[in-house]
Amino acid sequence: MQTGLAHKYLFGPVASRRLGRSLGVDLLPFKTCTLDCVYCECGRTTTLTTERAAFVPVNDVLAELAEWLKSGGTADFITLAGSGEPTLHTGLAEVLRGIRALTNIPTCLLTNGTLFHLPEVRAAAALADVVVPSLDAPDPLTFARINRPAPGVDFDAYLQGLRTFAAEYRGALWLEIFIVPGINDSPECIRALAAQAAELHPAKIQLNTAVRPPAESFVRPATPAQLAAIAPQFTPPAEVIASFRATLHEQTSVALDEVLQLVRRRPCTVHDVAHGLSISFSAARAALTELSSRGAVIREVHAGLEFYRAPGA
Repeated sequence: MQTGLAHKYLFGPVASRRLGRSLGVDLLPFKTCTLDCVYCECGRTTTLTTERAAFVPVNDVLAELAEWLKSGGTADFITLAGSGEPTLHTGLAEVLRGIRALTNIPTCLLTNGTLFHLPEVRAAAALADVVVPSLDAPDPLTFARINRPAPGVDFDAYLQGLRTFAAEYRGALWLEIFIVPGINDSPECIRALAAQAAELHPAKIQLNTAVRPPAESFVRPATPAQLAAIAPQFTPPAEVIASFRATLHEQTSVALDEVLQLVRRRPCTVHDVAHGLSISFSAARAALTELSSRGAVIREVHAGLEFYRAPGA
């Protein structure tokens, strides 16, 4: 098994249920965010903050991407995501401009939208080809229960920031709504969320649920039937994010560090690793088995599926 040099800021490509093969760009130390969502697949937030900073060097990020592209790297999207809320990085605009100068691969920003009340954040986010903000709560109480915001995050300012960004943005706006049964799935809550979502006029609305191990053990996934019943209540009708499907490649080896970069940022199944890194199922299984034997990853079962993640992630 190869143990090639791992990237520090890039990970994947990841097998994304909505973006295909998505190369992740991580601009933050793990785990730095404005929210501590009960469902987060990255685990609990350890640095809960609204303070923006240059957490990692922009030039180093772009140099890593240039090297990856030069080596023949391909992906359907380059996605700013990973260890927290990407809009916390003050160099977000510089990163997005740099990516555009290096490649024609479209960019996607996954964001919780809590900093969109800041004009400089909206201007930076608008440089992405696709922006996917989240809206999980229709009121401050539900917001506190499901998203557990940092001190200083005001629900009304957050909601108005989403509205302002949606009105200004000229790219593709996809709104994600994460359903947590028992917290935001009541008929009243869904009606209120649908009304607020309609105000944003998104190109897509996507329903998500806890298909990976969440930050809190009490979080359980909504069933396919529940999501199917909720989806038509939105305008446009929401999509239920389906499992990623793609043709597996026949590459039979992979650098262990590449696999480790994936599972450090999100729990992965064997299929996730195989699809994301374009390798065979057996190669993915062998890499995860080797990492598990070294104690570098741990195995857990969630919703009947076997996931691997890094200890402490």
